[in-house]
Amino acid sequence: MDDRLIVALDVPNALAGLDLAEKLGDAVGFYKIGLGMLTGGGLALAMELKQDHGKRIFLDMKLFDIGATVEAAVRGLAQFDLDFLTVHGDPHVIRAAKEGAAGSNLKILGVTILTSLERTDLDGGMIRAGDLHEITVERAARAFEAGADGIICSPREAQAIRALPGSRLIVTPGVRPAGAALGDQKRVETPASAIAAGVDHIVVGRPVWQAADPRDAAQAILSEIATV
Repeated sequence: MDDRLIVALDVPNALAGLDLAEKLGDAVGFYKIGLGMLTGGGLALAMELKQDHGKRIFLDMKLFDIGATVEAAVRGLAQFDLDFLTVHGDPHVIRAAKEGAAGSNLKILGVTILTSLERTDLDGGMIRAGDLHEITVERAARAFEAGADGIICSPREAQAIRALPGSRLIVTPGVRPAGAALGDQKRVETPASAIAAGVDHIVVGRPVWQAADPRDAAQAILSEIATV
């Protein structure tokens, strides 16, 4: 299995997630479980895939709060022996998350700027003026300085972030096979171009689980990145 592909289980509940994982079988070894699945048994699914099926798990919670709360939340999640956890990339959040993950193998990934956002969205959120690309790279640098094991960014910023001193894991959503619908993603690249830019893991959801044959869709992505 090529763990560079992480399939997002953005389906309604744990039963649907387990059904999809069974369809994908040994083609996929790494899954993302996010907030949309949390109230549908997402944590239980994470444990079942990890413990009973030997899969790697990326828990996409995007935690953000005061340091003490983030540290406590991460300490609780770290006991489940999962692989990746996202928090917002603000330095105080990263530092607290790393404290909470201390003594475990859980990797803390800092979110830079969501791949569904453009400059106009940042304006609406009163985020400082400036080029979105430059802000994303700067947030990645600050996350690394605060101790993040990796960051989440769009594939378009990956090459610049890979060039940063102390660069670590780079995980990118916003990846779509050629011809796939973009959905709510705005800063998008193909699987091959993302890997070529220096990405460690790509996250793909709808192009896999909405496909008539999810296993074939996943294997096509794996074949594409194997050529890079």
